[in-house]
Amino acid sequence: MNKKILKKVLFVLIFAAVGLALSQLPFTQIVGSKQNFSFFDFMAPASGAFLGSWFGAISVLVVKLINVFLKHQNLDLVTFVRLFPLVLAAIYFGTKSKWISIVPLACIALFICHPEGRGAWVFSLYWLIPIVALFVKNRLIANALGATFTAHAVGSVAFLYAFNLKAAVWMSLIPQVFLERVTMAIGIWVFYLVVNSVLDYLVKKFNFEGLCTNQNHRLSWKFFKNFA
Repeated sequence: MNKKILKKVLFVLIFAAVGLALSQLPFTQIVGSKQNFSFFDFMAPASGAFLGSWFGAISVLVVKLINVFLKHQNLDLVTFVRLFPLVLAAIYFGTKSKWISIVPLACIALFICHPEGRGAWVFSLYWLIPIVALFVKNRLIANALGATFTAHAVGSVAFLYAFNLKAAVWMSLIPQVFLERVTMAIGIWVFYLVVNSVLDYLVKKFNFEGLCTNQNHRLSWKFFKNFA
């Protein structure tokens, strides 16, 4: 096997191990569920940038599946629904293709097609953020916002169809979603900036070919001026 691929597989395993540890640290409870968001939600999108979209997505899925078994969670609808939002967030964060806009657009359409979603169509306007962010993706905060709202779109539509939440519930969540997702985006921003700066140094020093870093997203005045 190509040495570059072997290194990337190694980094997937390392990221999965770190991600599994962060998954044990709860961040906030999911509305309507006994499950929590964890600090892994900050790390997961960034894996798409470091490992490439698809390797990052695989590492996220591996962490989520292992975590389900370690916590002896039932494979119920809530658990199943939570497997995929962060996978799509990792793909969004790591890709340069505007085809990823299909995901939030599809989520908006599916939300409005549902009778309860149609009554709270304003809620789905949040998912225009990932589409707009694609045009300023060189800005780290835009990429972070796009990734976390992509995860939010996928998770919300899945919850809507799985649990048929009422329109009034969705409308009541609008202010909470704003605070939650801005906090998530800041967490992703900080995590990626710090880890990318450290890994960029290590990549140059030890020639880690399997890992992707972004020269523009290192701690520097240039970053804060042009790419923050």
